Amino acid sequence: MKRRQQIQQSTIRSILIAIIILQDFVPFLGNIPVGPLSITTMHVTVIIAAIVVGPVDGAIIGGVWGILTWVRAFVAPSSPLAPLVMVNPLVSVVPRIMIGLVAGYLYRWLARLSKQPRLAMILAGIAGSLTNTGLVLGAIALFYRTPAVARAYGVNVAHLLPALETIMATNGLAELVFAAIVVPLVAYPVLEVRRRLG
Repeated sequence: MKRRQQIQQSTIRSILIAIIILQDFVPFLGNIPVGPLSITTMHVTVIIAAIVVGPVDGAIIGGVWGILTWVRAFVAPSSPLAPLVMVNPLVSVVPRIMIGLVAGYLYRWLARLSKQPRLAMILAGIAGSLTNTGLVLGAIALFYRTPAVARAYGVNVAHLLPALETIMATNGLAELVFAAIVVPLVAYPVLEVRRRLG
């Protein structure tokens, strides 16, 4: 990679990390509280990073978000559930890293296969969103079938799995649609500018 491209890559990565930090700390910018839940928009930044600067950098930026989520679960939780479940890195960090890897590699593969970059971005956005929601809720179902977590969702332990499925169908769907719309709107022009700059 040329020196100029390395500087450009590093600059874009730094800007996206700054955006993730800003989204995490400014209320309603990265997490929109809805009752005990929190609808996130931060996954879109990770997906855009994975498309624009690549899967590895997407995973790094996702990891930054995951570490912020993990730290905030101890000191400034974004929702009542955070101190119960986000203290586990398998719930708070790993899914965020996987967003970048899944969305980035899928985008590269689809863009080469179809020669339709916008369609590839839409599908990568959907896949990245599903990765985040599926892994977080799956980890909660696997590790946290406890009365405290069930109470936070307003159900008993026997109804926790149906509650998680409902969240997947509501919050998860909202986050998926948001990603499918916003990712190509932002990533496509950024990639075009990068191509022109060489």
